[in-house]
Amino acid sequence: MRISSSSSLDRMTADKKAAAMTEDKKAAALRYDEEKESAPRVIASGKGTVAEEIIRLARDMDIPIHEDPDLVEMLAALDVGKEIPEELYQVVAEILAFIYEMNEKALPAKGVS
Repeated sequence: MRISSSSSLDRMTADKKAAAMTEDKKAAALRYDEEKESAPRVIASGKGTVAEEIIRLARDMDIPIHEDPDLVEMLAALDVGKEIPEELYQVVAEILAFIYEMNEKALPAKGVS
């Protein structure tokens, strides 16, 4: 079981975070601050009740959750705090692009301009 702390998700900005999960209760959360980091980082990872807590926090904070068993297995194998390896750049970039697009569409609906 690996997780930095359940409050790690609380410190992230809403438009720069994502969580991945599988049906067998594994989850990993990513953070990417393009101004400070060269690649997304795993900020939480776990299975069982830890995975449930990561997912609960993500849902409570309106963080998009992407279900991808293969990706979560690869992310869960990384140490918390580590940047993702280059091999995952493409798949994570596609997920982040989708999230950014969702956020942009949601801003007018929330009255933010």
